[in-house]
Amino acid sequence: MICNPVQEKKIYFLLVLFCLSLTSFSQMITGIWKGKINRQKVEVKIIQQGDSLTGTSYYFESANNFRRYTIRGYFDAATSEAVWWDDQLVEEKSTRFSITSPGKTPMLSRADFNCPGGNRMMLDGKVTTKENDRNIKGEVHLDKTFQSVFDDEWDFVITNYTIGANDPEVIDSIKSIAFQTKPIAETPVKKSSPEKIITRPTIPIVTKNTNKPVEKIESKQQDTKEINTRPIVIASVKAPNIEEKFVARKKTFIKEIPISGDSIELHFYDNAEIDGDSISLFLNNKLLFQHIRLTGNPYVIKLALSELQDSNELTMVAENLGTIPPNTSYMIAFNNEQRFDAYLTSTEGESATIRLKKTTQ
Repeated sequence: MICNPVQEKKIYFLLVLFCLSLTSFSQMITGIWKGKINRQKVEVKIIQQGDSLTGTSYYFESANNFRRYTIRGYFDAATSEAVWWDDQLVEEKSTRFSITSPGKTPMLSRADFNCPGGNRMMLDGKVTTKENDRNIKGEVHLDKTFQSVFDDEWDFVITNYTIGANDPEVIDSIKSIAFQTKPIAETPVKKSSPEKIITRPTIPIVTKNTNKPVEKIESKQQDTKEINTRPIVIASVKAPNIEEKFVARKKTFIKEIPISGDSIELHFYDNAEIDGDSISLFLNNKLLFQHIRLTGNPYVIKLALSELQDSNELTMVAENLGTIPPNTSYMIAFNNEQRFDAYLTSTEGESATIRLKKTTQ
C-alpha cells in the first residue's frame, strides 16, 4: 500500500499523539503500584481526581490471602508528595493454612513521587498507623507497574484514564461499586460429617418442682397481668441543644497546629463511610458553625489570623453519630504553604479539640 504525502502526515501526527499519551500516562500518579508498605507485600491502585486520591490497596501473602481497603488521600503537585490512608476494609480472604494475616492494621502512607528515568516511577516514604500519624511504623517502597495481581473495578479507569475515564462522573460511579463491602471469604474445607442444627426455645422455662398445682402457676400469670396493667407515666425530656452538649461533654485534645501569616484554611471530610455524620464547631468556647454535613467532598472554613488569639481551641462536637458510630472527621489545615492533618472523633460523651497557636517566623 502506497500512502500519499497527506496520508503520511496524518499517520505521523497520530503516532506522535499516541506516543505523547503513553509518556504522559507513564508519568502520572494514577496507576498500579506494587511493592512493600511496612515490610508487607502490597498492591495499590491510585486514581487522581483533582488534588484528591482514591482507589484501593491490597495487603497480601498470596492471591488467596489478602485484605483489601478503599483508600483516600491527596497529592501535592508542587512538592510531588502523595498522602493516602486505608479508609475502609471492604474485602478479606484467607485459607485454613494461611501463615500470616496481611493488612491487619490500616495504615497511612506519605511518599515522594519520583521519576529517576528509564520510564521508572517510584513512591518512597514513611508509613504510620492510621490513628496516629506520629507513630512511624516503617517505610514505603512502591514501583509503578502495568501488571496487576488483583483484577477489580479500577482497572477500567486506569486503562482508559487518558481517554475519558478521568471524568469525575465515571470515577464516582466506579467508586460507588468499589466501595461496597464484600463478604469475608474463606477457601471451603471438606467436612467429615453434616452439621447438626440445634433449636432452642426463645424463652427458656425452668421449674424446680414439676408437681406444682396448676392453680399456682395461673395465679402467677394473673399477678403479672395486674402489674402490667398499671398506668405508666412517661415524663417529657427536652433534648439538649448544641451549646449544652458542648459544655457537658469531655474535651479530648488531639494535636497543636502552629499558625502564621494572614489566614488558615480548614477542610473537613467524613473519615469513614459516608453515613450522615453532622458536626458543629466551637472556637474558643463560642459556636462558630453548626449543621456541617460531612461527606467525601471538603467542607471549607477560612479564618483570618488577625481575628484569632495567640492560642485558640477549635472543638468538634457531634450533632449525631450517623448510622455507623462514632462520628469521625478527617481535617486538613492549610497555612502559610504548610499542610497539617488530624483525625477527629466525637461521641455522646466526648468532643475532639485542636489547638491553633500563633508563631513568629
